[in-house]
Parts: sequence; structure tokens; C-alpha cells
Amino acid sequence: MKHDALDLAPVRHAGGTLRIPGSKSVSNRALLLAALAQGTTQLRGLLESDDTHVMLEALRALGVAVSQGTTPDHWSVTGLGPAPGFPAKRADLFLGNAGTAFRPLTAALALADGHYRVAGVPRMHERPIGDLVDALRQAGGEIAYEGIPGFPPLAIGPRAAATGEARVRVRGDVSSQYLSALLLALPWQGRAGHVAVDGELISKPYVALTLTLLERFGVTVEPDRWEAFRIPAGPGYRSPGTFEIEGDASTASYFLAAGALGGGPVRVEGVGRASLQGDVEFAEVLRAMGADVDVGADWMEASGRRPLLPFDLDLNRIPDAAMTAAVLALFAEGTSRIRNIASWRVKETDRIAAMAAELRKLGAAVEEGADFIVITPPAGFATASPVARPPVPIATYDDHRMAMCFSLAAFGPVPVRILNPGCVSKTFPGYFAAFARLAA
Repeated sequence: MKHDALDLAPVRHAGGTLRIPGSKSVSNRALLLAALAQGTTQLRGLLESDDTHVMLEALRALGVAVSQGTTPDHWSVTGLGPAPGFPAKRADLFLGNAGTAFRPLTAALALADGHYRVAGVPRMHERPIGDLVDALRQAGGEIAYEGIPGFPPLAIGPRAAATGEARVRVRGDVSSQYLSALLLALPWQGRAGHVAVDGELISKPYVALTLTLLERFGVTVEPDRWEAFRIPAGPGYRSPGTFEIEGDASTASYFLAAGALGGGPVRVEGVGRASLQGDVEFAEVLRAMGADVDVGADWMEASGRRPLLPFDLDLNRIPDAAMTAAVLALFAEGTSRIRNIASWRVKETDRIAAMAAELRKLGAAVEEGADFIVITPPAGFATASPVARPPVPIATYDDHRMAMCFSLAAFGPVPVRILNPGCVSKTFPGYFAAFARLAA
């Protein structure tokens, strides 16, 4: 988007049907798995976004054959087969602020036989990666920090010679992406592995998604009470031939929320009961707030009316969709609390601090803690008539989810101005056009 800001006039109604773009989490996992697998994989429904672009460019730089098909979301990837490594033995990779590319690729490169540098935007260099690096060193990885210890950028050398079972430990209470990265990379070696998790594993649905995708590519890893994971010895990954990528459940949350605020019904297609993604559980949040939600095999539909009901929920399982719930709290009749979201602090921005700051601009009283946020909306916000006044500027912190979830504030009585709306290109470049089609 070319403009520095986007003004959203107050919205009274939302309704219609939208097909959701492909899941970011599934797309980048599937790209890496296809690159590491034996055979050629046809990916259908791949997300078109900044995060998948940097993954595709990195795979190309590493010598993986990737090519676009007859439509923008169809891609062919010719896999490498079992380790030791990538065709390109030296590469300098820029991965933006894409955690779903940075963490898994770091793990794969650490098990390879080349020399690589992995870097990103300044915010990525503020996002911790030390727990993953420590685990990879246990598996023989040669990794050095180029700046502050525990943070990117990283210099990765050839993996040390290793035999027998790879046994590693990794923290599970900071980001589930560390565990997912290990589970994606270790089977590539073909040798047995054992990953133990220290601390309470957060965001379990994302790890469950990883395990399901491993199985689709021929490797079955069984969790032991989410405290340990045993990787079988074998030939590594095998291409499933064609792999269909479902719609993004986190993206669906914004449009379902619009249905709850704007009468609806709003139906999103491409994600539903059969989804692999944990964020479909957002339907239960909407129900708790009094909305009507129907779910089919590959669609979800929501309708409702304001004011919504306040809530007190542990949303550790769905941290991305929890941001949508935080903005919906503006339209509740009372105080809402979101608990167990410490991972917000290490995302594209410090999302607890950012969310609190922007909600306060709209008149909410907000209490924030290390892993929670409490939101009391301004009196009458949910039902007040629109007022003529300058728009409230909403900072987005170069965070796509801040921009998308605060579009819902347009259902309130005051106009809002989304600063740097183009940051949505990270996952959904066409978001605001899609929002405009459903909102009136």
C-alpha cells in the first residue's frame, strides 16, 4: 500500500462471504518440508505475502529448485532428499521479520554442511533465539552470534560429525517456534532423535500443526505428554505429491469478529472444522462474547450485535487470534481479561505494550502485566452513534496484526486512522480491500 495512513470511517454493518488466503504457518512449514523431502511437491494455495516471499528467496539462494505454476498460489518445489546439506554451500540470507522462516531455516542450516549468515530487520534482531541456538549446538550445530548473544544475526558453519541418537533439550515457555524448528529439521538427518522440553510448552496447537505436517511428509513423531518428542530413524521426508494449503485461521478471526460487531452474517471460506490450525478456537471466544457462530468442514460464519459480553480467558493456545479478542473488548459491556500471553512480548513488536497504548487512545482503561492484559472500554463505546471528529491515529509498530485487528475499531463511534497500513503485506497484502468489501 502506497499511503502512509488509511482513514476508516465508522462502520455500521458487515456481511458477506470471503475466501481466506493461505495460512502463513502452514505455507512456510510446507515450503521447507518440500525443500527437504525426496521428490517434487506441488503446493496449492500458498500464501502470497512478505513472509513467504523471503522463504522462497532463501530457498532459491540455497539452491533449491522452486517455480511458480499457472496461478500465483501454485508452486512446485523439487526437494533435496536426506541431509547433509543444500547445493549452495555459502549464502547470506535476509529473512525480514518472518519468524516462521527464520527459526526453522536456522535449524535446517545448522544441520547442513555449509557456511551461512542469517539476518533480518532490526526488530528480528531484538527477538530472542538463544534457546534454539543452545538446542542446535547440542545436536552438533556450529552457530555464532554476530551481535548481542542470544539474538540474530547468526553465522552458521558446517555441523560437527555426529553419530547415534540426537538428544537435545529446548525451552518451551518462550516460543513454540523453537520446538517446531527442531522438529522440522531433525528428521532431515535420517537418524533417531529425542527432544525434551523444559518448562510448560506454550501455544501447543502450533506444535500439533507441525506434527501433522511432518506426518504428511512421511515422518511420524509422537509427543509424550508434550514434554518430550521421539524422532524415528529413517529415510527422512518424502513428498506427498500435491499438498493443499488451507486458509489462514488467524486472518479469519478479523472477519468473523466483523460479523459479530456488524450484524453479519460474515462467512469465511477455506478454514473450518477440518482445519489443522489452533486459531479456529477463536470461534469459542466469539461464542463466549455472545456472538452466533456456525462452523462447517471448511467454512466459518459469525453474526451478532453490540454490546458484547465481557470475558476472562486464558488464550495461550491462540496468541495471534487473542489480539482480535483484545480489540473486541472495546465493544463489551464490562471489563475483559486475557491471560497467559507472555509470548506477545517477543512477537513482531511487544504486543502487550502496543495493544495497551493504542486501546488507551480510544478511551479504554488498560492494565498490563508480564503475561496479561485487562481492558475496560469507555462507557457507551459499543452503542454510541458516530461523531464528527478528526480520526484517532493508530500506530501499528510495523506489525501486521496490529493493523488488521485495529481495523475493527472502525465499528466504534469515532473514525480511526491506521498508520503504515502497508505492514499487512507480511501476511495479507489485500486485507483492507477485503475489509472494505464486507463493511458498510
